Amino acid sequence: MKKIIVLLSIVMFLMTGCSITKLDNTNISKNIKILLSEKVNLYNVFYDGYKYYLPKGVSFISKDDYNAILKDNKNNKYYLFVDAISYYHKISNNYEVNKDSHFSKKLNYNGKTGYIQVDEVDSKFFIQFVFNYVKIETFVEKRDLTNAVNNMCYILRSVKFNNKVLESLIGDNILDYKEENYNLFESNSSKESFLDVVEREETSRYKKDIEDEKIDLNY
Repeated sequence: MKKIIVLLSIVMFLMTGCSITKLDNTNISKNIKILLSEKVNLYNVFYDGYKYYLPKGVSFISKDDYNAILKDNKNNKYYLFVDAISYYHKISNNYEVNKDSHFSKKLNYNGKTGYIQVDEVDSKFFIQFVFNYVKIETFVEKRDLTNAVNNMCYILRSVKFNNKVLESLIGDNILDYKEENYNLFESNSSKESFLDVVEREETSRYKKDIEDEKIDLNY
């Protein structure tokens, strides 16, 4: 019986690809190193050209091909942007650590680069997290800081691009080149950020729904 239990445990570990390393409740730097160092093959969100994993407790509020608004089980919103163009052209990570931030770090794990910058704003924390050409931003209370960073790690580490599909899309000019240009490897803490743009688009979309009398009560 013991042999069967051990065998089942090994099989479950291999199937899930989960680490048994315990995360820290307050040390975000330690958690980032643990989570981003792991190689995972878990996906539950699929689009043309890329896919990623949304962890338990995080759900969609709205989404399109390259932008998404998420919400966790603590009612914190996350604003996600996939920069397939920069990935395709292999834009380099030129982020510089901001010594004035609450936390700022340049990241390089498993051949993927990015950065995380956390700034205190009006007693809350503004997190900008970029990894593997995807950016997520959020404002959270201090008590939710570690959990939010962990959620971001789970998503960002799982992103996988499909080179053949992106080459086809970009080559045929199907991708939407918006007027707003974002450099994911530069912090936006001192200028209009992607967060501002998404909030504005979300408000405009909500107003349009009211005008058209097509309000989705589950939105």
